[in-house]
Amino acid sequence: MSSFTGVSVVTDGKHCTTSDVVGTTDCGYHLLMVKEYSRTVQEIPIGEDISSGPFMLGGHKWHIDYFPNSEGPSCADFISLYLRRDDDIMEEAVGAKFEFSFVDEVEYQKPVRFRATETCNFSSETPSRGFCEFVRRDELEQSANLKDDCFTIRCDIMIFKDTTQYAGGTMPDISHHFNNLLQSNVGADVTFEVSGETFLAHRCVLAARSTVFMAQLFGPMAEKTTSSAIEIKDMEAKVFAALLRFIYTDSFPKVEEEEGQDEEESVEGKMSEVVEEGQEEDAIEQVVFLRCVQWVQHLFVAADRYDIQRLKFLCEDQLSNNIGVSCVLSTLALAEQHHCPGLKEACLKFIQVQSPKCLDKIMASDDWEHITTTYPSVLKELISKLASNQKEKKRKHESM
Repeated sequence: MSSFTGVSVVTDGKHCTTSDVVGTTDCGYHLLMVKEYSRTVQEIPIGEDISSGPFMLGGHKWHIDYFPNSEGPSCADFISLYLRRDDDIMEEAVGAKFEFSFVDEVEYQKPVRFRATETCNFSSETPSRGFCEFVRRDELEQSANLKDDCFTIRCDIMIFKDTTQYAGGTMPDISHHFNNLLQSNVGADVTFEVSGETFLAHRCVLAARSTVFMAQLFGPMAEKTTSSAIEIKDMEAKVFAALLRFIYTDSFPKVEEEEGQDEEESVEGKMSEVVEEGQEEDAIEQVVFLRCVQWVQHLFVAADRYDIQRLKFLCEDQLSNNIGVSCVLSTLALAEQHHCPGLKEACLKFIQVQSPKCLDKIMASDDWEHITTTYPSVLKELISKLASNQKEKKRKHESM
C-alpha cells in the first residue's frame, strides 16, 4: 500500500517548508507545492534548484529538487525535476522506481504504469535521478495544472529491498535466466528470417507473451511453420531482436547504435540539415534525439503488430515524453494509425502551444502533407485546438 510522506511548499520564490510524515512502507508518495511559480522562474537562474524538505520512506531520506529554469542550458525551456537520496551513510546503493506527475494526473499514478518504469540505483556516486525536460514552461503556463500561479507535483516512489544476496554473490533473477535461454538457443524450436538475418526462439515463450505468436505458432496454420523459417517482412532485424529481448526479459530495450555506411550517411545528412538551420551547437544532440525517437517508433509499431501491450504502453510513454518539432507529426501519424488516443492528444497539445515560427517549420515538413491527406480528421482536431488557443490568448489579452 502506498503511504503519504508529507507535503513541501515553496513560498516567496525560494523558501520551502515541509510537513513530514514518515512513510511506513517501501512504497509512498510526496507532494511538492510550488506557490508563486512565476517568481521562481524570475529569481532562480538556470542550473539552480529549490529543494523540498527531507522526507523518509523505506528507511531512507529523500528530497525533490525543482529547477524552475532547468538543470542546464541544453534544456533551458523546460522545468527539471529530480529525486535525490540524502542518507547520512550511503555505502550501499538503493534500488527504486519513481514517477513525477501533476497531482491531478491520476493516469500517471496507476500501479500498472508505475511498475512499468525502470528501476534506478541511488548511490553515493549517483544520488540523484530525474528528468531534465519534465515539462516545457510555456506548456505548463497554458495548462490547467497551473492554477493561480501555483502547481503541485506528486512524486511516487517504490523502493526495492535486495533479497537476492547469498554467500556466493548475487543470485540472478528470472529475466537473467530467460535471456541466457535466448542467447544460447538451447531448445529453440522456431526460426525467423528478418531482413537477411536469422533468429532462433522458443514457441512456448513467444506464445505466452503474444496472442499473435500464439495464433501463428499454435493455431490452425501452425503446421506450416514447423519445417521452414518464418519470414518477417517490413521490419528491421535490430527491431525484431529488441522485440525478442523484451519478450524474454520484460526489460525495455536500449536504443541501438546505428551501424553501416548507409546509416552513417543518413546521420550526416540530418546533421547537415540541422546545421544549415543555424543550430550548430545543438546539431549532434538533435540528431541523437531524432534517432532515439525513431528507434522507439519502430519498436512501438512492432509491439502493436504482435499485440505485446506492455511494450506498446512503454513505447507510448517514451514517445509522449519525447515530443519535438522535428518528430511530432510522425509520432502523431503513428498514434492515429495504431489507435493510441493518449499519445495523439499529447502530440496535438504540443503543436497547440508552439510559436508561429515552430508551426511554420512543422507545416513545411513532408509529414504534414501525409497527415493532411491520410488523416483529415486529425487536421480538423488540430485546427480546432489552434483556434481555441488563439481565443484563449485573446481573452487573456482583453482581461489585462
